[in-house]
Amino acid sequence: MPEGGSPTVPGREFFTAVTVTDALARLRAVRRTTVERIASAEALGRIPAAEVTAPHDLPGFARSTVDGYAVRAADTFGASEGLPSYLDVTGEVRMGEVPDIEVAPGRAVTMPTGGALPSGADAVVMVEHTQSTMPGTIEVVRPVAAGDGIVRADEDVAVGAVLVPAGRPLRPQDLGVLATAGVTTVEAYARPRVAILSTGDEVVPPDTAVLAPGQVRDATASALAGLVTSAGGVAEPRGIVPDDAAALEAAMRSAMEACDLVVVSAGSSVGARDETAGVIAGLGSPGIVVHGLSVKPGKPTLLAECDGVPIVGLPGNPLSALVVFRLIGVPLVWRLAGCDDPPPEPTTSARLGRPIASAGGRLDVVQVRLDGGVAEPLLGASALLSLLTSADGYVVVPEPETGLDAGTEVTVTLYR
Repeated sequence: MPEGGSPTVPGREFFTAVTVTDALARLRAVRRTTVERIASAEALGRIPAAEVTAPHDLPGFARSTVDGYAVRAADTFGASEGLPSYLDVTGEVRMGEVPDIEVAPGRAVTMPTGGALPSGADAVVMVEHTQSTMPGTIEVVRPVAAGDGIVRADEDVAVGAVLVPAGRPLRPQDLGVLATAGVTTVEAYARPRVAILSTGDEVVPPDTAVLAPGQVRDATASALAGLVTSAGGVAEPRGIVPDDAAALEAAMRSAMEACDLVVVSAGSSVGARDETAGVIAGLGSPGIVVHGLSVKPGKPTLLAECDGVPIVGLPGNPLSALVVFRLIGVPLVWRLAGCDDPPPEPTTSARLGRPIASAGGRLDVVQVRLDGGVAEPLLGASALLSLLTSADGYVVVPEPETGLDAGTEVTVTLYR
């Protein structure tokens, strides 16, 4: 009996299952997509190919963080409500203008939040800490230290500092800091193009009005396209390929020429009609690197790299295919786009509503529904796509575990 467990049957190829972590380590897609220059305002979620540094100090001038009065801090030392400091107000700073006023000893200048600090001043006292007892004079009832109420010219970002790092998806706040620095374009990796092929004589397009006995509509391709898009890729559905080796080879070679990643659903499990492994083995070097994952659902998964193009062969059952693609395919899309550490999916903590059985040495992915802090496992056959639509997220039972008891605190990865 070969490693992995199944008896040898003539004419069939049996696989040795490996862990998800090992599978990703074997299929390290070192290639990246091409680099292109894009407008910063349209770069949300894109991966910079190089760090972007500040071309100048930010904000670029010392400015007030409060409404109040620009002062010399020494003029307020010892001020209190019982013994205030009296200062003459000699002018006002206007927003968007360079102040032409100097704050002399014993003087103050009216300041708006965000206004440029006039020369001579080294602090801004909040208006709430002052009183106006006579025209042109204020009482300061609380002292300020030098630097209070202001930001330095380089306090936000100094010239040459990193605004956004390479290899991390750009977030809304990153676009904001690029805009304030005047950086209107960035060099980013192109979105990976992902070919999606479905196989099987029984699989028909989703718009098939009436199904003949034995036919099934292609649900997997549409769902995979959504996962590709959510990972920052560009999905390229390439239709349904019949159970024919020549047709599959032609379709996959065409996909490899045009795309950065090829995903084929069905045909990867062991069976007399399985053509996928044989076809992929002849597409390029080094070929198949994994055939079988220690995961449920999704064991009959195939991973390959053919002449630099990664290929993922998914199980035929839609639920299994989508579970595996989240674990394997989504990280590959991120890697191809220049990001080795994808942003984590949202999670929450919950207690298991009932026990989950598992086999040691296998990673189990269990769909759950959340109800008041309780995660209720949704169990069923891997062909039931409705389990995914009913689930709020999933729980992973690690390989070393042989199950989880009811009431166990678990981390639920949420579906967005």
